[in-house]
Amino acid sequence: MLNHYETVFIVTPVLSEAQMKEAVDKFRKVITDKGGEIVHEENWGLKKLAYPIRKKSTGFYHLFDFKAQGDLIQVLETEYKRDERIIRFQTVKMDKYAVEFSEKRRTKKEETEKIKEE
Repeated sequence: MLNHYETVFIVTPVLSEAQMKEAVDKFRKVITDKGGEIVHEENWGLKKLAYPIRKKSTGFYHLFDFKAQGDLIQVLETEYKRDERIIRFQTVKMDKYAVEFSEKRRTKKEETEKIKEE
């Protein structure tokens, strides 16, 4: 049985767009190579941090919503710690209510984007 997880990580702002995408691709590959299935992915872009981290006041935020075995989380978080481009990360196991809320949030966001396009 696959568990549902959500991970958010912050990439250092000194990277170029290509370097940032390379970092995101690396973690997407870690998840899929270890048998995980990415359900949803969001790039939140460059955001101001609540407090400075490693003398940085901004960072690129990225979210993965995925299904995987529990042992994948240890591997993923070890990769986050080894990569100097990642300044913060958090992974949470989602219960059925959190999954439901996440799906509702996504559909609502998609509907508002469709309205904006029209």
